[in-house]
This record gives sequence, C-alpha cells and structure tokens, in this order.
Amino acid sequence: MRRQFTSHAISAIALLTLGALPVGAADNSAIKDKAAVCSGCHGENGISQTENIPSLAGQPDQFIQWQLVFFRAGSRKNDQMQPIVEEITNEDIRNFGAYFSQMPPPKAAEDNDPDLSKKGAQVAVGRRCASCHTDSFAGTKAVARLAGQREEYLIKALHDYKAGVRVGGGVAAMADVAYHMSDEEITAVSHYLANFK
Repeated sequence: MRRQFTSHAISAIALLTLGALPVGAADNSAIKDKAAVCSGCHGENGISQTENIPSLAGQPDQFIQWQLVFFRAGSRKNDQMQPIVEEITNEDIRNFGAYFSQMPPPKAAEDNDPDLSKKGAQVAVGRRCASCHTDSFAGTKAVARLAGQREEYLIKALHDYKAGVRVGGGVAAMADVAYHMSDEEITAVSHYLANFK
C-alpha cells in the first residue's frame, strides 16, 4: 500500500534533500554515469527530442531537486519516472540538480510564427510570467526555466495546471494563472516561450 504524504512530510523530505551540495559534485563522472538513465527520455545533454518530455538542461538546481522530491513522494505521478525515483538517494537528487543546472540550456525553437509569438508575449505580460520566471524566462531557485522548453510540453503543463492535475511547488500560483487562460492563450504563450531568445 502506497503511503500518502502530507505537505509537512514532503517539506521534511525536501529539507533533507535540498541540503548543501557536495563540492565538485557536478563534475563527478559517477554522477554523469548515473544521470545517463535520464537521457533515454530527456535527451542527450538534457535536451529532449521526445514529444511531451521536458528538457532538463539549464533548469535551476533547486527546481530539479524539488521535482524529483515530488515524484519520489508520489505527489507528482508519471509511470516512467516512478521506478527511477524510487531508486535514487537524497545525494543523487542533489547531484542531479547540480549536474543538469550546469548544462547549456536548449536553444530557442526554430519554427517561430511572429504573429503567434506577439500574442504569446502579450499573454506573458498580462499573466505576469516574468514576476516568477524572471525577465529572461530562465527561472530561478525552485522556479522553472521556460525559455527554449519544448512547446508541446509547455502546452501540456499549462493544461495540467488548469485542470488541477499538476502538483508541486508554486502550484497555487500556476493553477490560478492557467485556470483563467483560454486554449488560444496557452498555445500562444507556449509558442512564445519555446521560441524566446
């Protein structure tokens, strides 16, 4: 029987997990070898080539750690992630955060539709996306990088927040933002962010 974790239990796990990073951890070849399992879905060097699978390269360290904690605690669910996170340690989580955060982020998509991007930029301003994700949409601390992320993944994530099926850090803020967005706005802002330079 799977245990249900309260927000207090998740916070306690997170505090243990998000401790000080070992010096030089991101350069350790053992970490690179262990992170190789991630490349099957998230792509070589953390840049996804698979539909609806996010790129990890360049995501903030704490953001990656938190997502792994949420998956391991069972508050975020994914059939491919569950068996992997059940095998990783707190040290692995810290190391993966450092490892992927130091990789060069994905470049902007090359299928920019200027009109759709213009609409998306207006949505991003109207929904104040930069207030959490920064003006460059590079994310910070436990807030995700959006710039250059796969467009269809951003669409999926926003629909998941809107439907209340996505959980994790910042869920209240994201659910509130996404709930009020139309499908057209979600498509436009996702296109804009995927193509953001």
